[in-house]
Amino acid sequence: MAMKTVEESHVGISCYISNLPGFRGVLKQRYSDFIVNEVDRDGQVVHLSSLDAPPEEEQRSVQETGTNTSESDTTTVTSYAALLDSFKSLAGDSDAGCLEEFLNQINTGDDKSVAPLVLSPDSNKSHRTAVHKFFKGNFKFLVTDTVDGPDASSKCIRVRLNSGGPNNNGRNSKKRKERGDKPFDSRGSKSWPENVEKFLRFHLYKENKDTQEALGVIGKMLGIQSRSFGFAGTKDKRAVSTQRVTVYKQLASRVASLNERLFGIKVGDFCYVNEGLVLGQLSGNRFTITLRGVVADSEDTIKASADALGRHGFINYFGLQRFGSGSVPTHLIGAALFRGEWELAVDMILDPRDGEKEAIAKARKYYKDGKDIEGTLRQLPRYLVAERAVLQNLKKSPGNYVQALKAIPRTLRMMYVHSYQSFLWNHAASTRVQKYGTEQVVLGDLVYCKENPTGKVTGIVGPECDDDCGDRYDSNIEEEVSEDTQEESNNYVKVVTAEDLNLGCYTIEDVILPMPGSRVIYPTNDVAKVYHDLADKDRISLMECVHNVKEFSITNVTGSYRRVFQKPINFEWELLKYADSTKPLVETDLDKIIKSKPVNGVRPVGASDAKKEDNTRELENSNDGANIEADDNEIEGEEVILPQDESVSGTNSQDFQTALKMSFTLPTSCYATMAIRELLKTSTSVAYHKTLNQ
Repeated sequence: MAMKTVEESHVGISCYISNLPGFRGVLKQRYSDFIVNEVDRDGQVVHLSSLDAPPEEEQRSVQETGTNTSESDTTTVTSYAALLDSFKSLAGDSDAGCLEEFLNQINTGDDKSVAPLVLSPDSNKSHRTAVHKFFKGNFKFLVTDTVDGPDASSKCIRVRLNSGGPNNNGRNSKKRKERGDKPFDSRGSKSWPENVEKFLRFHLYKENKDTQEALGVIGKMLGIQSRSFGFAGTKDKRAVSTQRVTVYKQLASRVASLNERLFGIKVGDFCYVNEGLVLGQLSGNRFTITLRGVVADSEDTIKASADALGRHGFINYFGLQRFGSGSVPTHLIGAALFRGEWELAVDMILDPRDGEKEAIAKARKYYKDGKDIEGTLRQLPRYLVAERAVLQNLKKSPGNYVQALKAIPRTLRMMYVHSYQSFLWNHAASTRVQKYGTEQVVLGDLVYCKENPTGKVTGIVGPECDDDCGDRYDSNIEEEVSEDTQEESNNYVKVVTAEDLNLGCYTIEDVILPMPGSRVIYPTNDVAKVYHDLADKDRISLMECVHNVKEFSITNVTGSYRRVFQKPINFEWELLKYADSTKPLVETDLDKIIKSKPVNGVRPVGASDAKKEDNTRELENSNDGANIEADDNEIEGEEVILPQDESVSGTNSQDFQTALKMSFTLPTSCYATMAIRELLKTSTSVAYHKTLNQ
């Protein structure tokens, strides 16, 4: 059932709006060629403009906490002389010396390379208890347990670094268990000032990292769990992106102090707010995309295609990222769930797949060969949330595959369901274009009634996954829309009649198609048939369920609607000429900050680490949340020759290459890669774009 890689034709992506010829262009040759800025609900584009905490923050942080928070991490692991003397009197010179060496390793080396410390054999249980209490009371960043000693009558205490960092109380501690159902990690917040809002909002800037990875790094440095963070949607990995994030009860000065230690991540533009962000609280994303190595019959071809994209838009397909970038497409897992094939679904989530990092591939093969859950969990990275959740549940309840699937976070497990719905939608959209064209509404189409006061289409929004996050959780899911809202939306949907056609009430831009579910209606023309034919081929009924697990039932998913055609908003483009392919062609938010005010410890993209941007392209974009209404398109085009460094200033004109830079905004369920596909008339698959740079 697995395939080498997901191709566009496999998931219903096959048509274009315009008949203009395409041209060659490389997408994401460098990750800085793909810049994403979140657009908030007020229509403001989110930028990183400052790395500093508010001026009054430094003084307040010292007054409230009694310490300089920027130095807190180092002070907790540097001064242990008095504690070591106390431990020496408790455990002896030998163990005290070993502990001192162990602490020095932690202080100077990589945490992951520090092996656990096993103390001398101890057959006295009360003494071992005293040692456990000593560590618990004095070394919060260490955890202890008891292991077998060299002989049957003795035990040894093992000391190891707590993976949660200096401020963590231990993965299995009572306090952590008590926090299990709480929405936020409240450690360190007991002395929070009453006059300060409980959430710190900041702008997260990241390069070549996905949102979860970046917040994981920040959370570890702060010693807090990921549940403390809120954000409106996930952003691309292979990109430079800026988005809003909230964190529960953290001082701006403490978070700002991390900038000196963060690589490829920066935080800034701090303010305190009353509520944290949740998924979907944005109106779209602003993209700045540079296609390098552009080759066409003539520049007129490029200009005509860019103008056509701005005026007519593109088919609003769910991009390849929606279906995962590995060899096990997420829609196939969704199909297995709809059929009730639980064990198959679990196997597809855990099985080896092509194109993954060596360590992950090794862990997957290790499990498939030996079914050693404990050993596999030790090898799997923590960001593989779905795999780890399934394995941990199978460890507790062997053979209970339904329960293992339900152990996956809801937003993530529903991604598989939504992926199959998207698979059907894409095929339906292609059928609509093939049978009825792209110029006019036809009898039996679905549209929103003109009486709909909002004019908005409720859409299921999906993540743009990359090779590293393949099955990571969805940026916004259908159940974010309340049932009342969903019913109201469906009431506004109507089938186009002959009278509507005669009156000319609707245009091609009004045409919508359903995401299958129990509360949607289907077109009354030939497009409806493709939904049922494809589902029947996969042994799935869209009208009834074969099992009683509601959340994996097509009859329990409410469904929604999505526009078939989408225009880019505030579309601008320009042709650039460049000679050095290693240099960025567009300034990022961080570049602008550095240019205006140099900051210690911060390097712009394209500085000394320019060579580190390899040629691996992971085609993903950001699509999360609610929809926005399109303004009148602003289409601008011009040609610019970029100034070169002295080393290339004498380059002959024939050595210059052409790049096409575009800036546009898309509502949150639209895929920028599908806009690029309309322009180039080529596949957006990773495999294809890799070949362009060979």
